[in-house]
Amino acid sequence: MLSQIPTWDAATAGVVLARLGPRPPLSFFTPAEEAAAGPLLDLLLARRHDDPPIPVLPVIDARLVAREFEGWRFADMPEDDEAWRRSLAALDEETKVRHEGRAFGQVTHGDRHRLLRHIQDLGSHDWYGMPAGHVWTLWSRYACTAYYAHPYAWEEIGFGGPAYPRGYLRLGRGTREPWENPPDEDPATETDL
Repeated sequence: MLSQIPTWDAATAGVVLARLGPRPPLSFFTPAEEAAAGPLLDLLLARRHDDPPIPVLPVIDARLVAREFEGWRFADMPEDDEAWRRSLAALDEETKVRHEGRAFGQVTHGDRHRLLRHIQDLGSHDWYGMPAGHVWTLWSRYACTAYYAHPYAWEEIGFGGPAYPRGYLRLGRGTREPWENPPDEDPATETDL
């Protein structure tokens, strides 16, 4: 994907390369919120320790500092910045109740997974003053937006990057642009066995 940089205009190349560069320190999330949000995002995105480093938390942090919300929210939810603060505090509180005073970031991966499954299973029921399903949607949409904006994630899903200013020529399913190489392996044949 980065081999395509010479075909991009300066603005497009600047935006993509900035996503690969260093991020400023977090300024929205407190250290306690960061300790909960990091493992939460890793679970939501099924991230492993050996995956390429995609700065999901710093991207979300920057959006919340700038108050770059999506232009809508559920009527029964606070603004996104407040919803993040309240939901992370609730995540730590529920974990402390279930796990002898330990915070979300201090329990095992399995314990975190079970807690998130519980929250997801609550659906429209209340979870610390907010509908659990709406909290889940908040976390998921911010996590996915930050993750899939990064070039390393593009490669994971087979996106060759922006084709600006040249544009895309072949829009049909399963067709490749002249500059795209076929994958080394057919992903449909991969297994995790």
